[in-house]
Amino acid sequence: MPHQIIEYSANLAERIDIDSLVDTLHEAAIAIDALPVGGMRTRAVAREHYAIADSHPDNQFISVMLRLAPGRSPDVKRAVGETLFGALRDFLAATYDESPLSIAYEIEELAAELRWKQNNIRDYMARRKED
Repeated sequence: MPHQIIEYSANLAERIDIDSLVDTLHEAAIAIDALPVGGMRTRAVAREHYAIADSHPDNQFISVMLRLAPGRSPDVKRAVGETLFGALRDFLAATYDESPLSIAYEIEELAAELRWKQNNIRDYMARRKED
């Protein structure tokens, strides 16, 4: 069930390729054994209305939330977060060096009794492997 939700100030899209960012974080996540490929979702949304620090129009932000089902140890979650934050920082390094940018990554563990889901993607993945 891991989902990465990328929020960013709309002005950041002038400096980076958002599709490449999504691909980079998704690929980094599915390479981690603790995050099942069949449940992985990565999506991004631009925030058109925002104020950052002194409200200067050059200021930018990106905030990524990884939502997880319960069951991973604190050490595993920490390692996952460090790996994915590293991938995010690497992707944004040039932009960070050239412009005012706030980068955040956090992990949220959802309560098992407060989530509902239905998913047949793994079935389709298995069928595609057979072909």
